[in-house]
Amino acid sequence: MSAMSISVFTFYFLMAGWFVFVGAMFAARRHSGQVERRRERSSVAGLVVQMAAYSAVWTVRRAWTAPLLAQTLVPEALLCALTVALVIGSVWMVVAAIRTLGRQWSLTARVIEGHELMTAGPYRLVRHPIYSGMLGMLVATGIAVTRWWWLPIGVVLYVAGTLIRARAEEQLLREQFGAAYDAYAARVPALIPFV
Repeated sequence: MSAMSISVFTFYFLMAGWFVFVGAMFAARRHSGQVERRRERSSVAGLVVQMAAYSAVWTVRRAWTAPLLAQTLVPEALLCALTVALVIGSVWMVVAAIRTLGRQWSLTARVIEGHELMTAGPYRLVRHPIYSGMLGMLVATGIAVTRWWWLPIGVVLYVAGTLIRARAEEQLLREQFGAAYDAYAARVPALIPFV
């Protein structure tokens, strides 16, 4: 096995992960009859910054299946393992979070009539599992296809967009759930499990 064949496998595994990842978001249906109580429009600005981060890692890339390192087998195998783990964990986080949220899932921050505070499933590990999964896919994409020096720029952009979106969501949730949300936020990290 060569570093090139490992990078080819990594690339195709990443692409399969992206199909599942995006498919889960498109498959999540909006339920009719929802009464929206409040929407925080500032979360859209965060989404735009996050998309700029994704654009950065997809457009400043090396050849699609080129190894990240100069044809070295062991480091390339370790990077492949890291990428595969990130893809699996990220896809699980997003799919599990969307299922847990059910009718409450939305692309932008909002509260609907009968909104519940989610603390089960991936919400036991982090307060924003979809953003965690999105970060994991960004890093996996960076390892698999981006020029190494561009990945930190993508991560910084992504974190900036996520802070905007997370603040908007948390503001709505604090208004809705008060002390219950504060207690949840005190014991569960925002984005990275166990940190």
